[in-house]
Amino acid sequence: MTPPDFSTADVAAKFATYPDTPRQMMQTIRCWVFEIAGDDATIGALGESLKWGEPAWRPKSGSGITIRADWKEKTPDQVMVFFDCKTDLIDRTRSLLSADLTCEGNRAILLPIDTPLPEGALKTALGWALTYHRDRKAKAP
Repeated sequence: MTPPDFSTADVAAKFATYPDTPRQMMQTIRCWVFEIAGDDATIGALGESLKWGEPAWRPKSGSGITIRADWKEKTPDQVMVFFDCKTDLIDRTRSLLSADLTCEGNRAILLPIDTPLPEGALKTALGWALTYHRDRKAKAP
C-alpha cells in the first residue's frame, strides 16, 4: 500500500527529521495504520496530527484510541509505538504477542531498528488499538 499524503505540514516535517532507517520504519507503521483503517469500515477515516511532538493517528469514528509512534535521538536504536496507558493493550500485547514484540511499561512497544518489523504481530496490536472502544462496547453486558 502506498501511504496517503501527509494530512498536515507539521507531520511531514517531523518525518523529514528522522534518519533513513527509522523514517522507513515510521512510514511502514503509518502505512499499516491507514491500511488497517481502510480495511475495516467500522474504523473509517483517521485523524493525523502531532501529539506531544510525535506522529499520531486516531479514528474519527471513535472506534479506537490514539496511536503514537516516534524515533528519538536519546534512544537511537529503536522506534516506539505508544498506546494509552489507561488501556490493557500493552498487557494484552505482552501476554499474547511477546514472542514477536517487546513492550516497555504499560504504554510502549519497542521496535529495534536493526531488525525487520514484525508485520503480523504489530498489525494485530495496531488493529486492537484502532478498535479498542468498539470492542469494549461489544463485550459490555
